[in-house]
Amino acid sequence: MTDFAASRALILQRHRHLKWKRLDPLEAGLMVLCGVCIGGFTLCVFLDVVTRTIGHPWLWLQQATTAFFAWGVFIGIAAATRRNDHIYLAEITRRMTGTKRWAIETFNRLVVLIVAGFMAWFGYKNAMLDLGSFRMPWLIPLTVYTGVVPISGVLVMLFCVEQIVKGWQNGFEGPEDDEFLPEPVE
Repeated sequence: MTDFAASRALILQRHRHLKWKRLDPLEAGLMVLCGVCIGGFTLCVFLDVVTRTIGHPWLWLQQATTAFFAWGVFIGIAAATRRNDHIYLAEITRRMTGTKRWAIETFNRLVVLIVAGFMAWFGYKNAMLDLGSFRMPWLIPLTVYTGVVPISGVLVMLFCVEQIVKGWQNGFEGPEDDEFLPEPVE
């Protein structure tokens, strides 16, 4: 399973020292799901415009567009956390080393971990409440849209724990931190 995921181009090799190989298939799956959501969102908007232009709107397309958008955003948050593609002082810590970097990187991830915990807890409570609420005209439960929030929160928590543990084991500094540093002037 890890050989399959490691050979996939969807697995970002940057910050490899902060990742568990066992979670590579999950990262690949999240990236595929993000692509499906972007494609679905785009197709739904296109079809919505076309059907309205010809005078025969498909009202359910707005519901599908909303679902693709919500799932794309929150699954994208989880994928960005795993890939370390989000901006939480990444540029500042990239130039730090040693104990200072260790402390700030740990603090950053702990803050994200706490926020993700709130997403998981309150997102779950909200999704359960939304089981009794429905969107017209197809009476789709709102949980179809809000159920992704706790899923995203749990995934972000998992990826934060992964990065904290691997960062404490291997250090947060990686070879990719030097790739954008300016060349020394002689």
